[in-house]
Order: sequence, then C-alpha cells, then structure tokens
Amino acid sequence: MTLFTSRRYDSLPGLPFPGDPDGYPSRDEVVSYLQQYAERFDLPVELGSNVRSVSRGAEGFAVELDGARIEADQVVIATGPFQTPRIPAFANGLDSGVVQMHSDHYRKPAGLPEGTVLVVGGGNTGFQIAEELSDSREVHLAVGSRQTPLPQRIFGRDLFWYLEVTGLMRKSAATRIGRRLAGRDTLIGSSPRTVTRRSRVELRPRAVGAEGSRVTFSDGSAVDVHAVIWATGYTTDYSWVGAPVFDGAGRVLHQRGVTASPGLYFLGMSWQHTRGSALLGWVKDDAEYIAQHTTRTTPSFELRRAA
Repeated sequence: MTLFTSRRYDSLPGLPFPGDPDGYPSRDEVVSYLQQYAERFDLPVELGSNVRSVSRGAEGFAVELDGARIEADQVVIATGPFQTPRIPAFANGLDSGVVQMHSDHYRKPAGLPEGTVLVVGGGNTGFQIAEELSDSREVHLAVGSRQTPLPQRIFGRDLFWYLEVTGLMRKSAATRIGRRLAGRDTLIGSSPRTVTRRSRVELRPRAVGAEGSRVTFSDGSAVDVHAVIWATGYTTDYSWVGAPVFDGAGRVLHQRGVTASPGLYFLGMSWQHTRGSALLGWVKDDAEYIAQHTTRTTPSFELRRAA
C-alpha cells in the first residue's frame, strides 16, 4: 500500500521527502520520514501524551493528560480527519471465528487467515487492500457508493501535477468549484474495471447484513467469509474538547482553522480550506496561516504533573 500522492508532493517544510520524486511512498517510508522530521527540531516535544480533555478556563485552556495537566494560552487541535474507525452495526452479527478488523489496523496479508476475504469500502484504501490480498486469497470487494475514478498519471505526469498547475489544489472550500469538489470523493489510481481485470477480485454491491460467517449484499446475494476488512472510513470525535466551537452536528465552526474561541485552532481537517488541507504535502499552508495567528500574542504554558 502506498500514498496516492507522489514523493514530490509529500514533503513538509525544510525536509524534502527522500527517494524518486515521481514514485509513491509506502507506509514504512512515511513513518520513517515523519520520525526524521520530528527528530531534526531541537524542541521540547513530549510524545506519547494521551489527551483526555481540553477545556476553556478563565485565563486560557486546561489540557488534561494521563498523569499531567497543561495550562496554555493557545491550543492547536491537529488530530486530522481520521480519528474514530467507523464499522457498521451489523458487523456484530458475524461469528467470533470470523476475523474482522478496520482498515486502520490492517498491516499485511500475513495477519489474516487463509480463505475468503471480504473488503468492505469503495475508497482508495479498500481498493488497495483488495488488490494486495488478491495475490494470495479469494477476495470480494463490496462497494456501496461509487466514487469517480481518476488515473494516477496522465501522459506521464502525476495527477496532482495537473491539479497544481491548473490551480485546483488552491481553490478554497468557499469558492463555487471548491464547494462542488468538497462534496465528492474520488478514487485515485484504481477503478472497478481495472481491479477486476488485473486482480482476482470479485466486485459486490453494498454490504447490508451479516450472520454467522455469511455477509449479505443489497442485491440479495451473499458470501461466506473467513475474514472481513472494514475499509469504511472514520468519524470525527471532538467530545473531549470543551469549547463552544461546534454546530449541532458536532462539526467545527471555524475560518480556516481559526475558531471564535480565542486561542483555539484546528489543523488537518478535510477541506479545512482547500483539497490539500488534509494531505501531507499541502497541510503546511494552513499550518503557516495558523502559526501567524498564534504569534500575534506571546503564548505560554505550564505543565503540572498529577500527584
């Protein structure tokens, strides 16, 4: 599995992504790159600090960690759009003998039993996992809502080269074309036609139920499975953020990540400002915008260890 953006478009400020700029990095390459990026800054960064809550106080914010409390003037919530794995409720109908996991926990084919595998989800992740597994297993791919397929490369150039030179990557969600694009998911580098032609993958319609080892689909058909990969996306969960910056549906109310609660910012959300807001190579634009706001005042923080 690889990113659908080439290395040319995967760099963070100050550190080019190593390797062939026209190639597509694997998961391990991305992890290694992010580790190198964090290590090159001589800053007091404390990792592995699980945040329990962020609440607004009289003079700033209180951030509760496991065993510690941070008091800060400003807080940036940079948890991104992929927070809580979403699995349909009918998955509970599967027997305990059927191995099932969300794509968030999928690593490689060896982590699954032999036999028939069902991948549920018609996005980039679902197609990539189905293709990888098809080399060693019988694979079915259940696709509910069809996404518009786009080629990875056009006339030898990466798709994102065209999006950059045409200015589409810089169109904000507030523009007419931005509003149209924000409501559409796209399938990059894969398509139902190509996945069945070059891989041993059988396409299925939307999965609608499960009982025992059998999963049923919207057309009335069914298949017995040994494992299910739920590539069914994520939901956002900001229940731990105690500030009046959400609408009735729990969505963040903001202007390019800046909220009406002074000192509280969000970064990395899908279409926070443009198509690139949640992509590795373009998140720097929103980060710079937010950094400019945070430096208009002198932030401070105090870390208190719990007794």
